[in-house]
Amino acid sequence: MALPTISPVADAVVAAVRACVGTRFRPQGRVPGLGLDCVGVALVAAAAAGINVPKLPAYSLAGDHECMLDALLAGMCTAVPVGSPGDLMVFAPAPMRRHLAVVTGSGLVHAHAGLMRVVEAPADPGWKWLSAWRLTGEN
Repeated sequence: MALPTISPVADAVVAAVRACVGTRFRPQGRVPGLGLDCVGVALVAAAAAGINVPKLPAYSLAGDHECMLDALLAGMCTAVPVGSPGDLMVFAPAPMRRHLAVVTGSGLVHAHAGLMRVVEAPADPGWKWLSAWRLTGEN
């Protein structure tokens, strides 16, 4: 059964990230079908919302890049108290780590490093939820 339509932007975002499911996990990956990391999945979502995203500096998986992530999200999203389909979620899967996922209504689409691919699945109960962001599609 299909979930009710949230908005045309949210529908486009969910469809775009679901099309990435199965793509290989690749650090710094930005190409659907070839390789994505969690930021790459978020950039696919932003493109589906009609947002032009600036080129990002290189980063490593180790270390906390909270300031860079906050600036990126604030530049293309509006913070919301709770995530809905099409929204970006920020989690802390471990200390000094950040992870992005997109809400679909039946789970999250994210680049799963352990499974080495983009998946749609429930949030890991061990992840600490940090924030939710709505892609406005107005940029």
